Amino acid sequence: MKTGHLFLLVCASLFSSFGKAQEENPTIGDLTTKNIDFAMNLYRKIASHHDKNIFFSPLCMSSAFAMLSMATKGPTYEQILEGLNLNHLKREGQPDLIPELFHTLSDNISLNQDLVLAQGSAMFVHHKFEVENAFSGKTKKYFNADVINIDFSKTEESKFTINEYVKSRTNDKIKELIRHVDPLTRIMLINTILFQGKWEHPFNASFTEEARFYVDKYNIVQVPMMFKEDKFHLAYDEKLKLGVLKLPYRGDAAMLVLLPDKDIDYTAIDDEISAESFVGWLKKLKKIKLEVYLPKFKMEQSYEMHKILPELGIRNVFENIADLSGISKEVGLKVSEVLHKSVIEVDEKGTEAASATATGITGYSMPPSLMVNRPFLFLVYHEKTNSILFMGRVIDPTKL
Repeated sequence: MKTGHLFLLVCASLFSSFGKAQEENPTIGDLTTKNIDFAMNLYRKIASHHDKNIFFSPLCMSSAFAMLSMATKGPTYEQILEGLNLNHLKREGQPDLIPELFHTLSDNISLNQDLVLAQGSAMFVHHKFEVENAFSGKTKKYFNADVINIDFSKTEESKFTINEYVKSRTNDKIKELIRHVDPLTRIMLINTILFQGKWEHPFNASFTEEARFYVDKYNIVQVPMMFKEDKFHLAYDEKLKLGVLKLPYRGDAAMLVLLPDKDIDYTAIDDEISAESFVGWLKKLKKIKLEVYLPKFKMEQSYEMHKILPELGIRNVFENIADLSGISKEVGLKVSEVLHKSVIEVDEKGTEAASATATGITGYSMPPSLMVNRPFLFLVYHEKTNSILFMGRVIDPTKL
């Protein structure tokens, strides 16, 4: 018997949120907290593989696998929840509780009309493959997923169809999510999110000038450095020796720029960042008058998540022992690949993303000038829900 493959592709991003506590069931706030820690865990795993730029959407990954989990059972299901950090949210006799939380989360994120955040899900099904109605119904109900028939044996045609779908959902920002299609593929799940954020207070393009960016002690590059003098929200993490700058977008989103002190290795904070530290930074933010220098940058990053997620404990779903019986009665299904591609562009007007010589901040003394001219981390998050939409690290702004 031939072994079928479920080919899971994940692109761009997602979201999360804080709500009022309930006594019996977990809230969206609980989901948000767990998603933040998953984001930090995933960032650490990606960062451990290289010292280059990083950009990804943790919530796109979390949403895609939450959708997939509805079709799994036994250890396969348990591993997905454990790896996503959602295992404490499940309740006996309520199998749809977590998908319902994601659905409510999505509704909350899309409330503000000033924030352009378009999400989409699709399930590409082999034209001879019969999907369980219960599964397809739930993917439509909780994740608004499209079900599209396709013949994976026609690999070039399939590749074109899928890439065109992704392009249309990401405003042509992600042009080629996949480069080849396994003819044994039976189902392909795709999650996309397009984020377009305009700064609440844009930078003046006429002030942008070429400036030095110190990649490390031995490498210096020239980058277009944006400038703005205004009142900004700023905080300092004394423990991590880390400056935190908030740049708000129109609507309910913002970017947090995390800039380690000059004498601090940017990798030193990797093991320390968490949901607790994220919330702590937000509480410490204070508005002061400040000159800010921030490099323009654009990144396009791709990851083979099927090689990274097992490090978070999600293993069975990629092996022959995978239990995906909720999708179909056909045996032998497993996830063959998980591809994640995200693009971000930050300029004077703001940020467009689809699933980024002055003294640093020292002590509690806030400087009148903050120049982001060395490696930094950034988080794009939804303010009212504290959901991390994107997470990234800029080592060299001149590299895609």
